[in-house]
Amino acid sequence: MRTQDTNPISACHAARLAAALGLLCAAVAHAFDLTVTIQNARSNEGTVRAALYEAKTGWLRDGAPVQRRFTTPQSSGTVIVFHDLPAGRYAVSGFHDENGNEKLDTNAMGMNIEPIAFSRDARGRMGPPKFDDAAFDLTQDMAITMALH
Repeated sequence: MRTQDTNPISACHAARLAAALGLLCAAVAHAFDLTVTIQNARSNEGTVRAALYEAKTGWLRDGAPVQRRFTTPQSSGTVIVFHDLPAGRYAVSGFHDENGNEKLDTNAMGMNIEPIAFSRDARGRMGPPKFDDAAFDLTQDMAITMALH
């Protein structure tokens, strides 16, 4: 006759391990929303555009944002929401596309002629700010404000 191993310590250990793995999976699977209010649009013309980045290697590079959004500017502050984000380190860039041509316009010297904004109100010297200057940790639903300059 064959007997089955019913070691209570092993069963208890397995149950605890399964519970811990379940909690870990639930934490990893949770997604957050980031609400960005962009202030100081000079008019209600065109669109306000924002891009969300999660790595300094792709910071401000075309095709590298995790998500992009655009909407009509509002004088009281333009709200853009990035949905379903895993916890992590992010940075946001934005600009007021005043003429609606879907790009940030610059002058002959390469200087922006449309207002721009970055998370944490980061500013660069002789160029855009570094990712780390604009970056923040997203660990829950969050709201930030950025000012166009």
